[in-house]
Amino acid sequence: MSSTAVVGTRHPWLQTASAVTALLVALPVLALGIIAFTGSGDDWPHILRNVLPGSAATTLWLLALVSAATAIIGVFSAYVIASCEFPFRRTLSWAIVLPLAVPPYLAAYALGEFFHYTGPVQSLIREIFGFQTTRDYWFPNIRSTEGAALVMTSVLYPYVYLTARVVFLMQGRSVADAARTLGAGRARTFFKVLLPLARPAIVAGVALVLMETLNDIGASEYLGVRTLTFSVYSTWLNRGSLAGGAQIALVLLAIVAALLIAESWARRKQRYAAQRSSQLKARPPRQRLHGLAAVGVPTLLLLPMLIGFGIPLYVFARYAVRRIDQLFARELTSAFLNSVLTATLTALFAVVIAGLLIYASRYTRSRAVPVEARIASMGYALPGGILALGLLFVLGRLDNTIDTLARSLFGLSTGLIFTGSAAAVIIACTIRFIALAEGAVRSGHDKLPPNIEAAARSLGRTAGQSARTILLPLLTPAILTAAVLVFVDTIKELSATILLRPFGFNTLATYVYEQASRGAPEDGAFAALLIVVTALVPVAILSRMLADDRST
Repeated sequence: MSSTAVVGTRHPWLQTASAVTALLVALPVLALGIIAFTGSGDDWPHILRNVLPGSAATTLWLLALVSAATAIIGVFSAYVIASCEFPFRRTLSWAIVLPLAVPPYLAAYALGEFFHYTGPVQSLIREIFGFQTTRDYWFPNIRSTEGAALVMTSVLYPYVYLTARVVFLMQGRSVADAARTLGAGRARTFFKVLLPLARPAIVAGVALVLMETLNDIGASEYLGVRTLTFSVYSTWLNRGSLAGGAQIALVLLAIVAALLIAESWARRKQRYAAQRSSQLKARPPRQRLHGLAAVGVPTLLLLPMLIGFGIPLYVFARYAVRRIDQLFARELTSAFLNSVLTATLTALFAVVIAGLLIYASRYTRSRAVPVEARIASMGYALPGGILALGLLFVLGRLDNTIDTLARSLFGLSTGLIFTGSAAAVIIACTIRFIALAEGAVRSGHDKLPPNIEAAARSLGRTAGQSARTILLPLLTPAILTAAVLVFVDTIKELSATILLRPFGFNTLATYVYEQASRGAPEDGAFAALLIVVTALVPVAILSRMLADDRST
């Protein structure tokens, strides 16, 4: 009997853990359907007539702008970094990813203040040209759909850059040289050969960008852009219609599903972009830029990075210096500790669940396990607000069931245990970031020798002993990477946290959100800087990997 069969026979608990995880992720989505189709339906005519048309049009226009802008900036950045030689190329190759450390809502607060009438840009324009009021000149309004697109693009384009950059670096001499020997110039080679080969990776990066855009609630609300995500929040809380919010959420889920299908469809041809490792070192020499191009290209690369990272850092650092007394404020300290506790527990649970899923997928024979693992990975595609809405219904039913049992068995009421608690926030973040942890751990697991466990078993080790004494130590770097990624994303998470947190419970993200909601984002400057500094940890790791890649 093979070792795989032994594990599948002796450890049915792995299949149980996989099934429970899939159910945990699927329940909020199922709950949304129940809420949407069992509601009274009184709000649906109002939603269909007054909410959906405007919100859907705004959301689609925002997605169109963001997808086009991130694709252009990301692909251009990736191509010139991979194929051209110019001043500061190596520095820019990793500095481009710095905007990933800034959540969209922080970028919205910072850019909103920076481009405001009293901000430095408009103040400088009035001083230079002697204008007195806004009637004397025109300036684009940051509080618009186009302004929201600028915010999203400035912090999310590195996703496209990273996916496209890998593919452009993998296009060996064989492809580019073959095109040039047939008489194609660099431009024709790019548009006719390299770009089509990179399309699956570009689509994957854009799909990730758009899912992050759909997840946003803080930036769109602050900028006054009524997206579908914001409409879910507004219909639920402002109109008091849970069913109406669920119905809008299902429309949003349909858009997410369409994005996932499009991304999967594009990746079906990704195999054509693959190259053997022996070809990676045979890339054509980079074209050295001279004159205006040597100045213009670095400037173009630097501009979006300055907007997405430089301006937020400048704005919040300036505010923080002016409010140094708030550094040790009780509210900020409490928010920081709540964020650390929530993120730590989320990282722990997500990594453990990811490990169980990987172990079950590899070492059991059940055909259901791969399907369950796929379902468990869908949480990352769920916008936080939608996840929170469905989870609230599930946890409410669970609390009611526990309370009913406690009353009948012990004659006492347990009240609300999970609903409106920090545990609800941890559960929601764990569901969202299981896929993130699973991807990081799996990447480390796939690099291990395929027969390493069989060798341990042949020496008399049980499956548990080999996992504990051999696999776990070897996977420690991947596990730590997964934990850091989940920790940072939980620190930044706003959409689910703002809806599920208990009364008086603030994280750094909700603390900044509250200050911005009352028109004083400067009061959340230190919390914003703490979020950015924390998020810089994985970005710094990624940047170092890019800088240390001698082949770039």
